[in-house]
Amino acid sequence: MSANGAHFFANLPVNKIPLHQLLISKELFYEVPSDWYVIITDIKNSTNAVKSGLHQNVNLIATGSIVMVLNIAFKANLSVPFFFGGDGATFIVPPVIVDQAMKALMVYHRNSLQNFNLDLRAGIVSVKEIYEGKHHLKISRFSISKQFSIPIILGDGLDYAEKIIKGENYLFSDHDEENEELDLTGMQCRWDKIQPPENSEEVVTLIAIAQDCNKQAEVFSKVIAQLDKIYGAPEKRQPISIPKLIFRTSFNHLGKEMRHRLGKIKWLELIKTWFINAYGYIYFRTESGKKYLNQLVEMSDTLVIDGRINTVITGTGHQRLQLQKSLDQMERNDEILYGIYVSGESVMSCYVRDLEDDHIHFVDGGEGGYTEAAAVLKEKIRNKVSASPSNS
Repeated sequence: MSANGAHFFANLPVNKIPLHQLLISKELFYEVPSDWYVIITDIKNSTNAVKSGLHQNVNLIATGSIVMVLNIAFKANLSVPFFFGGDGATFIVPPVIVDQAMKALMVYHRNSLQNFNLDLRAGIVSVKEIYEGKHHLKISRFSISKQFSIPIILGDGLDYAEKIIKGENYLFSDHDEENEELDLTGMQCRWDKIQPPENSEEVVTLIAIAQDCNKQAEVFSKVIAQLDKIYGAPEKRQPISIPKLIFRTSFNHLGKEMRHRLGKIKWLELIKTWFINAYGYIYFRTESGKKYLNQLVEMSDTLVIDGRINTVITGTGHQRLQLQKSLDQMERNDEILYGIYVSGESVMSCYVRDLEDDHIHFVDGGEGGYTEAAAVLKEKIRNKVSASPSNS
């Protein structure tokens, strides 16, 4: 396959085979063009912010960075791969929009710091630099449902980029970008915390990495196969269900969302938004509204594979113990390291460009599930490094 320039990602075939099969089908993965760029956003000290009860603000700011970059791509008629991480996001973008995206993220960084006292860092690494460092970045597209597909990344390229970006030299420079307008159109976060579906007891946030990058595909395939075996098909472990959705219409909540979008409160617009929001109760009882809710469940982003597995699932405590037993064995076999966090709910933020068929819903485990699971994983990595012979 040729690089296809700025439309490389849009032109990738969407694969509908089972995910555990796709992961080991090397011929269905393609190298990201070397003239593209990796952008990573990340909230500094997010673990402390989550422990302080600010996990919803952390999620909203991470979601906002995705909405902003996707709106830039949309205006340029481009499709770009992106990955939600709870306290940040990762994008792989063509050169034509990279400068605009970074300038917008600088403004968003400043707004987030001023309005919420949360420091959204960001940085950029060229794919060429990743390849020159002998790292790999292979991508495929996987069909989650009839209407929703996600990018799948194999290789250690994004992990390498993250380590560079989190270095001091790659934090935001303090350029004055007063003229840069933020476009957070479509950012909506109007659902309350979501209880597990009927017959489920808990929400599990899982992050897993391969200990040997050369065996990543096979190991990830094995993890996904275990999830399928223990929890059933993806729709059976979906933490979002229509009966458990609760719509929020309070001025306080809508005001917080507006501060994320605009950096301030505009009272006339807030009142208008409240009236539109209040109509939601009627809309969700119409045929169009019911269709939207069904699509919302289908288009919930509960699985991210960006060189590691990140997923939010639901099930029983017994199923989770089975999963942990299986994952523990894989750790003992030096196949994976993993972090897991259990909560009683999930949280969801949304990007709604069109109620009919153009909306995405980002899901995290309650109480900062991804951030908490990542903290467990980081501790295991530190212990592994300190126990290695070269450090003894």
